[in-house]
Amino acid sequence: MTMEKQTDEAPGRKAGSRAYFMILIFAVLAIGLFAWHPVDLYLWIKALHIIAVISWMAGMLYLPRLFVYHTDAEPGSQQSETFKVMEKRLLRYIITPAMILTWIFGLYLAWSVYDFHGGWLHAKIGLVVIMSGLHGFFSRAVRTFARDENKHSARYWRMMNEAPTLLMIVIVILAVVKPF
Repeated sequence: MTMEKQTDEAPGRKAGSRAYFMILIFAVLAIGLFAWHPVDLYLWIKALHIIAVISWMAGMLYLPRLFVYHTDAEPGSQQSETFKVMEKRLLRYIITPAMILTWIFGLYLAWSVYDFHGGWLHAKIGLVVIMSGLHGFFSRAVRTFARDENKHSARYWRMMNEAPTLLMIVIVILAVVKPF
């Protein structure tokens, strides 16, 4: 039995194909729901939104943790190269598509259910914009690590690992409690 190296291109193409196939299934399901327009469409869209949010947050919580370990790896080492592949694939195949789907389903819900009214909704959308900015910051960090140009310490990345957590907590409270 031969072990495939995760830094090889072939497993990456296979992983990308699987990821795109799953995104396609997700999109077909969503389009099918809009075409079918069941009585409980709201619940289906809400479920898809929650699935997308969970996927986005899983990646946003894991990526800075990879940065912590990558910071300690010697640039150019096999370990560093492996982290580069992991970070790139996580961002490309999970985090970014999940963020896009989160926005699509979330905006649909904000429009169709709440007509974009409510202070809690405006605050939630504002925090999701900040989370999206953090996503962009992490995306830039992936490119920086890929060039072996990271200037931040492992401690910095540990602290940055808390930012998505704090944002997520406040966003969930706003969505569930609707305090104002």
